[in-house]
Amino acid sequence: MRPIKSHTKEFRDLAAFLGISVNHEGSFSGVTSNTAHIQPGDLFIALAGAKTHGATLARDAAAKGAVALLTDEVGSQLADNSLPIILTPNPKEVSADIASWFYERPFAAMTSVGITGTNGKTTVASLLFQLWQGQNRKPGMIGTTGITIGSDHYPTTFTTPEGTELQAIGAMMRESTLSHCVMEVSSHALVQRRMVGTRFAVAAFTNLSQDHLDFHSSMEEYFKAKAKLFTVEYADSAIINVDNDWGARLFSEVYIPAESLSRLNPKADWHYTSIVNDGAGYQIAIRGVGGILIEGHISLIGAHNLDNVLMAVALGVKTGLDPLAIGRDFVGLIGAPGRLERINEGQSFSALVDFAHTPDAVENVLRAVREITSGRVIAVLGCGGDRDATKRPLMGAALIAGSDIAVFTSDNPRSEDPATILLQMVNGGQESDVLVIESDRRGAIAIAVSEAQAGDSVIILGKGHETGQEIAGVKYPFDDRIELAHAIKEFS
Repeated sequence: MRPIKSHTKEFRDLAAFLGISVNHEGSFSGVTSNTAHIQPGDLFIALAGAKTHGATLARDAAAKGAVALLTDEVGSQLADNSLPIILTPNPKEVSADIASWFYERPFAAMTSVGITGTNGKTTVASLLFQLWQGQNRKPGMIGTTGITIGSDHYPTTFTTPEGTELQAIGAMMRESTLSHCVMEVSSHALVQRRMVGTRFAVAAFTNLSQDHLDFHSSMEEYFKAKAKLFTVEYADSAIINVDNDWGARLFSEVYIPAESLSRLNPKADWHYTSIVNDGAGYQIAIRGVGGILIEGHISLIGAHNLDNVLMAVALGVKTGLDPLAIGRDFVGLIGAPGRLERINEGQSFSALVDFAHTPDAVENVLRAVREITSGRVIAVLGCGGDRDATKRPLMGAALIAGSDIAVFTSDNPRSEDPATILLQMVNGGQESDVLVIESDRRGAIAIAVSEAQAGDSVIILGKGHETGQEIAGVKYPFDDRIELAHAIKEFS
């Protein structure tokens, strides 16, 4: 993804920016650290990877039109003589910043919001995007469900794109004259320095619970990774949910101007003064900074969505929206794709799909579904392979505790044996009337639907908006929403 407008920088200007010497004349018209994205005229930034060094791909980069290679000392030894080499001590530290400089700081040119947290990022981003649209802003969005620029939508591999790609996306947004941008910021992106050079008017913290401990050594390290966003390097100000202990700690430690947010504590800067469940959602009243009062009705369900709405409202006001108009627009708000998304084929029971893939998210979502269910809750869940294995028994326990019939299945097993993942999930439990094990996800969905009766709720957890299932290195087409609809048609 690149902007249409051409950008050109001189190598001498790059040298001045990095504070290095460059014995190479001329200019470059693009920046990337991924050979798959190289276009003629690009500067190729060769980074050290987990298995190989990007500099070994210098010949491939040259064949695609790259005009120079920026790398470290190790990379210079690995590269052939197909491209001029520019040396810098740590290209990984500066690659995103080079791209931000090259595209003239695109995110600083918009009112940009960065959202981090274990759960809620996607929904908060989607709600804020809708609130901006409701007041005639021109917003863009970057996150788990893809990239939105005006009326165009693009898929993305990561929650937060690679640094050089991210800045090109920002340049596309600015080129499309977008006024606002909301971005999900992952802990991986912060640790891997993908965010360097990105500037937010506001950074938001939703919560922190166990996830990604295959990447972070502990919850403390996970917290420290998230906390990087709330510094002068990345943000002018912050809004922090303090209901979570980690959020309360962050609020007490942050040095940039910050506002607190809480569903439970009326002393927070942003809080609820009234929440009335009317069966179709909630009639709510929100009190904000300066005594602002915002009232209206939302159709989203669950305490976690009350948190998400509160954060989106606070961010909306912080970024210049009219509080009265926000209340007016509540009625039209919908959740993000694959987040408590309803599937309706005329059946007598509720059917939903959700992305919940942490213990905390599974617990919250099942509690929300229980609120709207007069009969039984029938839930299907799997855990991804090659990811944090320590959360699997916790997710399994949350599934059993929150449902009347718990169906354990596969998610994206990737390179792992699905049977091993399932054994870790059930933690030694046995199949029974309330605990069913079916490793085939399509079959598990069919079992859940075949058990459903009038008044029940069937919810498929873990994959949400995803449209593929990765098994043994192969990604097969698979969409929980489509599979659930097919099963309903078959058994209803």
